[in-house]
Amino acid sequence: MGCAVWLGALGQSWSAPWKIPIGALLLCLIALSYKKATFLVLACALLLGSSVASLRQSSLESSVIGQYFNQSVEITLEVTTDPMRTSRKVRGQNFLPPSFSFLARARTITSEGKMYSLRIPVRVISTQAGVNGLLPGQAIRGSARIAPSKEARTAALVLINEPFRILTQPSRWAQVLAKIRLGLRDASGSGDSGALIPGMVLGDTSKQSDLFKSDMRRSGLTHLVAVSGANFAIVSGFVLWCMQFVLKRMKWRIGATAIALICFIALVRPSPSVLRAAAMASVLLIATASRRGRDSLPALGFAIGAVVVGDPWQAREPGFALSVLATAGLLLFAPRIIETTSRVLPKVLAQALAPPIAAMVFCAPVIVALSGFISPMSIVANLLAAPAIAPITIIGFIAALLSPIFPWVSSALIFIIKPLAGWIALCAHWSAEFPVVSLRTGIGGFIAIALVIGIFFLVPKAHFAVFLILALTFAFLQRFPSGDWQVANCDIGQGDAMVINLGDHKAIVIDVGPDPILMDRCLRQLGIKEIPLLVLTHGHADHIAGLSGARKGRIIGRQWFGNIRAGTTATISSNRGPIYLRVLWPDGGEYSPNNSSIAVSLKAPDYSLFAGGDLEPLAQTLVAPSLNKVDIYKVCHHGSAYQDESFTQALDPEIAIISVGEGNSYGHPAPKTVATLVRLGAKVLRTDTDGAIAITARNHRLSVRTSKSWWSFLRWD
Repeated sequence: MGCAVWLGALGQSWSAPWKIPIGALLLCLIALSYKKATFLVLACALLLGSSVASLRQSSLESSVIGQYFNQSVEITLEVTTDPMRTSRKVRGQNFLPPSFSFLARARTITSEGKMYSLRIPVRVISTQAGVNGLLPGQAIRGSARIAPSKEARTAALVLINEPFRILTQPSRWAQVLAKIRLGLRDASGSGDSGALIPGMVLGDTSKQSDLFKSDMRRSGLTHLVAVSGANFAIVSGFVLWCMQFVLKRMKWRIGATAIALICFIALVRPSPSVLRAAAMASVLLIATASRRGRDSLPALGFAIGAVVVGDPWQAREPGFALSVLATAGLLLFAPRIIETTSRVLPKVLAQALAPPIAAMVFCAPVIVALSGFISPMSIVANLLAAPAIAPITIIGFIAALLSPIFPWVSSALIFIIKPLAGWIALCAHWSAEFPVVSLRTGIGGFIAIALVIGIFFLVPKAHFAVFLILALTFAFLQRFPSGDWQVANCDIGQGDAMVINLGDHKAIVIDVGPDPILMDRCLRQLGIKEIPLLVLTHGHADHIAGLSGARKGRIIGRQWFGNIRAGTTATISSNRGPIYLRVLWPDGGEYSPNNSSIAVSLKAPDYSLFAGGDLEPLAQTLVAPSLNKVDIYKVCHHGSAYQDESFTQALDPEIAIISVGEGNSYGHPAPKTVATLVRLGAKVLRTDTDGAIAITARNHRLSVRTSKSWWSFLRWD
């Protein structure tokens, strides 16, 4: 029944208001007429889920705030979640200013002398540093721009880029909770291990770098830093154990545990995800108490229905689906794994292996639909991390509670668990280095993995093993890039990043794109561990913002950036022979950043190449006389319309690579530029349509492989 409530809310959230409820009501009437009790219960559940979603959806869509989209207004807001700093973002060539994001309730809105009172959830994004100190419950007022929101649970996106006024101070209760959270954050120290502890204890990921978050996702450990049912189960188990020394009656112990969990919810913030985790944890506790997991399925169904009725937008949250599937896996599949593996393994090891395997199997379709990959090593990483989870959660929880009163005790407790956190961070970094099985995101990946899991349960295990080996072998053969390659262009969105293979896991890198995570992923995929020469053509963000990703765990030799002039040469050895580089530009004059780009001519034993950053016609005209025909041309300025035709004719490339972001707002590449290259006989490759590009060269005979080939829907990355 709970699943039917979920399905009703999910269907309604993608439909016009009341369309699904009317259909569910008709099903109820049909069930009544035929006196089918089971059918009637399911139809009523569908009606309940779709109706509550329709009411919430209608409330958001009919809000007066929608009249002010794309306008500036004076607005009063009540903060409902802690402001969180967003990831550093790049737009085109520019770094965007740091911003903070949080949920709030819009209380009043004023425009052209008219004031409206309302109570509607909104998402707030602000570049004002003052929002970082706001706490839930505080009210603020200021000028803001209202925009449509892509977030289903909010009626609008409120952009605050001007100073605002704080109308109310935080309550004493909010201040105490904030001191506890900040106390743990400060006591946990620096480094990935210090950033991990607040996340594992309170779900506070504010200290984690984007690269560390990427490794946690790739290794399958990111669930450790999201407050989940496991956190509640660990805390409640610890509190219940402690209560035996204080209270004799079990009902009093359970009551004290319930109070402790309510306080824990307040401490980690009663966000939808936290309340969802609490509901799922209650199911696991019921299963543990009854010692009969299958009998707890009705409790799981009730929890699903209760969460959806209380917050219909949970139906669309991937986190909700993952929580439900993980809980179902622990109830249904984990006992089977323990029973099977305990025949050949010690029971303690079987019990340790079962939870991560069960959760991973049941959650795999959703994980692939979201990320496009699944990591076989995540089982190993979770197994290695498992012994450290409970000590960090329990001792960290105690340290957080004591931090405002006895900070020195808190620091001592953190000192005890920090090596354990360092161990988990090490597991994440280690596991992230292994290849993952990559598929398409969205419904295609979901269906593919769901079919694999269905085959596992339906066919004999020997047949499934053969099927799995064939699938993984096929994926390995389709890995990118397979075999030898000499030149690669990373798929890093709207930016540039080219890699010249030197062999022995070494490469010359020309520009590093706008995103450290994508840059690190590309170099990891190419197997690059050392960069003897790094060329940063100019200082625009879409060429240099990914630098930390290129540096991550790699040795960097020479760096050309702003200190190089025309005539500079370099010779670098490779596994195919020496590679000669000559800088053709800049000449030392005063130019725009684009026309100050470092332009490099490269000659290798098997190919020649030219890369010129974002050079435009002014500089291209001056460089053209020194050019010769090349095999590979990294097209300047993402293939924009600003090209000098004589410059392109002088290069006369066999292959032209255009590094460009899919659906970019700049119109790159320009049709005129592409047409010129085609007319010259060049094979034009684009990262927006072809993905990452790898070129193999033998005696100036070139072959190409791309990551978005039709046959590469399943591969090792």
